[in-house]
Amino acid sequence: MIRVKIINKQGSEWDVSEISEGLTWKTSRIGKAGSLSFTLIKGAPLYQLRDFSYSNGDVVRVRVGQTELFHGYIFSMEGGRDEAVKITAYDQIRYLMNTDTYVFVGATATEILQRIAKDFELKLGTVAETGYRIPTMSEDSQKLIDIISKAITLTFANTGRDYCLYDDFGALCLRDVDNGQLDLIIGDGSLMTDYQVTKSIDSDTYNQIKLYKDNNQTGNRELYVAKDSVNIKRWGLLQHYQSVKEDMNEAQIEELLLNLAKIKNRETKSLKISAIGDVRVRAGMRVRIVIAEYEVDQALLVDECTHSFDGADHTMSLDLRVV
Repeated sequence: MIRVKIINKQGSEWDVSEISEGLTWKTSRIGKAGSLSFTLIKGAPLYQLRDFSYSNGDVVRVRVGQTELFHGYIFSMEGGRDEAVKITAYDQIRYLMNTDTYVFVGATATEILQRIAKDFELKLGTVAETGYRIPTMSEDSQKLIDIISKAITLTFANTGRDYCLYDDFGALCLRDVDNGQLDLIIGDGSLMTDYQVTKSIDSDTYNQIKLYKDNNQTGNRELYVAKDSVNIKRWGLLQHYQSVKEDMNEAQIEELLLNLAKIKNRETKSLKISAIGDVRVRAGMRVRIVIAEYEVDQALLVDECTHSFDGADHTMSLDLRVV
């Protein structure tokens, strides 16, 4: 049973479940707010009530059975002559699309998230301690979500530990992706209805990593290189070129170099799956995928997830990252 409620600015709460159609919930592992879209039928009796009203900024809450699925805010309403109004709402991450300037010195990704959430009066939930202190981050006129994402990416590059930012029914949370595996199998004979596998070296694949540091004392540019000659012969030379801070010592630079080579010197593999819906699945979770034809049997990270509800039918489409 899906329950959809709107809470307007006057504090009135309306259950619009019976006049809602085509509900779709989308989540992304990084860089995007969770979204909810659905259509309200204007000709329904609820519309005839004098005090029934809703507007941009009003709260939308969705529950499926006992699961709290979505808490967000209306950002657009689209209607015409027919008896339907399309509503689009976003979770709290939408407010991280604001732009500002920050300078952080020796801060962790956790502390960066906490600082931004405090400054913009955003509610926090469970936030993991990432541990790694980023030497410096100077972000001028950048989107808040990009600043936080950069901090997470730098943490991953330097520690090998990845984190997921998400909204949990109205609270921003940060979780180690290794702590989010579901007790669920999707694949041959289990929920899956279709799939598509893609292998590529066209994005984020590099077989030569070159780091450089400008030494202000000597005036020289110091280079640090890691390359895989075997993969260069296979794919051609694909180079990642990146600066490092002057205060990084040689051991720190070598560690970064090895981590980047480990992360980027491989084909990127993606998997798209269509399946019967399960509300526990969202971007940033790991789900065990079993596809015998491609010898896949492992827990994969969900990059994008779309749930679609149409009456009693519930389906989902997943974009998964294959490491």
